[in-house]
Amino acid sequence: MKYLLLPALFLLTLSVSAQNVQKIHQKAILVDTHNDAISNQLITKTDLGKLQTTGNFDLIRAEQAGLDAQVFSIWCSGQYGNGTAYAFANREIDSLYALINRNPDKIALVRTASQLKKTVKHKKLAAMIGVEGGHMIESRLDYIDSLAKRGMTYLTLTWNNSTPWATSAKDEELHGDTLKHKGLTEFGKQVIKRLNDLGVMIDLSHPGEKTFYDVMATTTKPVIASHSCAYALAPHRRNLKDDQLKAIAENGGVVFVNFYSGFVDTAYTEKHEAYLAKHKPELDSLIKIYNDYDLASIRLNVIHKTEADQFRPPLSMLIKHIDYMVKLMGVDHVGIGSDFDGAESYPLGLDSVTDYYKITDELLKLHYKKKDINKILGGNFIRVLKANVGK
Repeated sequence: MKYLLLPALFLLTLSVSAQNVQKIHQKAILVDTHNDAISNQLITKTDLGKLQTTGNFDLIRAEQAGLDAQVFSIWCSGQYGNGTAYAFANREIDSLYALINRNPDKIALVRTASQLKKTVKHKKLAAMIGVEGGHMIESRLDYIDSLAKRGMTYLTLTWNNSTPWATSAKDEELHGDTLKHKGLTEFGKQVIKRLNDLGVMIDLSHPGEKTFYDVMATTTKPVIASHSCAYALAPHRRNLKDDQLKAIAENGGVVFVNFYSGFVDTAYTEKHEAYLAKHKPELDSLIKIYNDYDLASIRLNVIHKTEADQFRPPLSMLIKHIDYMVKLMGVDHVGIGSDFDGAESYPLGLDSVTDYYKITDELLKLHYKKKDINKILGGNFIRVLKANVGK
């Protein structure tokens, strides 16, 4: 009899535990500070208001996931510059506005913490705008004003490409000897002051170290890193070193942990490059179809899912980044910035927004308190938003 009873008790324990995870997860205000679905939508023409079988996000899955607020990345590559980048940014914002207008019962644009909470209370997704790349302001302060009026919540000072007024992590590392300057110029400092005045958060996920510390010496408000991991665990230029993490904590800011496999586990990169070389003819064909390398890489992984899954890092490695930052910076300075729909690979088990709850589950297993999990999932974002916007 006991051999039948034990499995039943085990299953009951699992059921109760799963219910507890979902209860905690659903009650928390869940905020993701970085998602590239809107950028991709311009190419794929996907209707994000309907359930999708590809990609990581749509409004249906977001509701199922208990996602309360999403900062959508407004992005274009460095091939856009003066005369084109600002217009492209506005085109993407128009696309987000159109999604909201088509789905007024599911999603609303917000700019402040009070608007966010009101939208969540009405069971809608709070949509926010993060402009990923300072080149989209085209070195004009009035363009910052205009983007802020349209709802810009944060500005990532650079993407991988530098601007005339701030240098990127990629350029500082790979082209440091040939750069005309490193860090912020005097105009760059004016940009920081204008962002502070407007209550637009400064995002330090892509800028180089010199730019990073110039910003920290200039800003009067807490900063964020919208989608970055810990350099100590994965030494990639896009991740933040311990001194940078500590500086953000001292500033009152927040680092939102990126899910991308290459930032979670640097061993992924070599394996991925070998995989791409193996499938180069197919990848080249997909690039011609999508006219976008990243989307082609994402599609290639869908086609060869079983093979691509073999070198995805385990979820535990992402949790280590979160736990490491919490122990170094304090629980008030860590959050979630998935980079969903912006990369070809994430840790095993994280396939879409419906998998956020697995992070809650893993943190509970590490004996994180409910109040601390609430901070990581969204409370810290709300705090830093208030510190910048004032509401």
